[in-house]
Amino acid sequence: MTLLEELIRAIELWLRIVKEQVPLVDPTLDPVLLVPGIAGSILEAVDDAGNKERVWVRILAAEHEFREKLWSKFDASTGETVSVNEKTRIIVPEDRYGLYAIDTLDPDMIIGDETVYYYHDMIVEMIKWGYQEGKTLFGFGYDFRQSNRLSETLDRFSKKLESVYTASGGKKINLITHSMGGLLVKCFVSLHSDVFEKYVKSWIAIAAPFQGAPGYITTSLLNGMSFVEGWESKFFISKWCMQQLLLECPSIYELLANPNFQWKDTPLLQIWRENLDNDGKKSALLESYEPAEAIKMIEEALSKNEIVADGMHIPVPLNLDILKWAKETHDILSSTKLPESVKFYNIYGTDYDTPHTVCYGTEHHPVSNLNNLLYAQGKYVYVDGDGSVPVESAKV
Repeated sequence: MTLLEELIRAIELWLRIVKEQVPLVDPTLDPVLLVPGIAGSILEAVDDAGNKERVWVRILAAEHEFREKLWSKFDASTGETVSVNEKTRIIVPEDRYGLYAIDTLDPDMIIGDETVYYYHDMIVEMIKWGYQEGKTLFGFGYDFRQSNRLSETLDRFSKKLESVYTASGGKKINLITHSMGGLLVKCFVSLHSDVFEKYVKSWIAIAAPFQGAPGYITTSLLNGMSFVEGWESKFFISKWCMQQLLLECPSIYELLANPNFQWKDTPLLQIWRENLDNDGKKSALLESYEPAEAIKMIEEALSKNEIVADGMHIPVPLNLDILKWAKETHDILSSTKLPESVKFYNIYGTDYDTPHTVCYGTEHHPVSNLNNLLYAQGKYVYVDGDGSVPVESAKV
């Protein structure tokens, strides 16, 4: 036998062993349900003929399909955000017991890229620890455009809790949420406390913005949101395109600073404004606006904003109907009481700067017109990280 033949046989044997290996399964483990944050779920567009197409996340033709399928309008009568394209409805795939939608957000990428990973690494590690998909490991993806208290989403979550409980043989669930997923669960606790207590053993909230994420959301409404940095962003959704979606998303407005919370360091919108004295001499004045006042500034800055869809000019200002809806959501969140039987763990980092206040313009380059904020880049001012009021994780 030649050296080459021996090498080929060795490779074949190795491949056979790898293929036949069965992951360790620990049947004694309690079930775990993973809930992602904003933009952490695969979304598919379904047309009238039932054809499905992934519209979030994708790399090829990403922005075109995003505009065509995901740009939306808020329906104040139902509290639902619906696609501008009336032939399209958005669904979340349920494959792999809900894990597919929150694992790798672009499964078609030939080479894995951390920019499209979500719960991927955690899922891989948990399977190594003995968790089994469909028995002790599950996922709950959702349409992140929608309100965190939309009845349709909460009904799906209720059914998911029941199905996980049943599939695991009647074991109570360990719930792990990330970021905005914590708000969704908190809304569920407030509105369906009995169901939550029946099925949930413990809840681990990671970086949950229970009192809002003021600086980040202010810039998202004014300038959009970027999920990919550097050269890769050229193949992704532009910040402007994302901004037009976010302006019609109740979930985003629900992440504004909670008006019911007593902030130790009040989040501000700061603007260096151009000032003219009686002699016409220009100077700069730093103006600071607390959350309620900041809304008025954002409203003025967005007053002329619009998109063009299907040849029509559609105004997309700050949506006052969504603001009203979000105020009611904040009231619900503020009244939430966690069942005593459920253990709660609030995990956040105190050494990681979190956008709190945002400032536009500088003393030497002040803002002359509020509409210009849409083309400016806000600079974040951070909390000091002492853990007293972490923006992403104030107490539930």
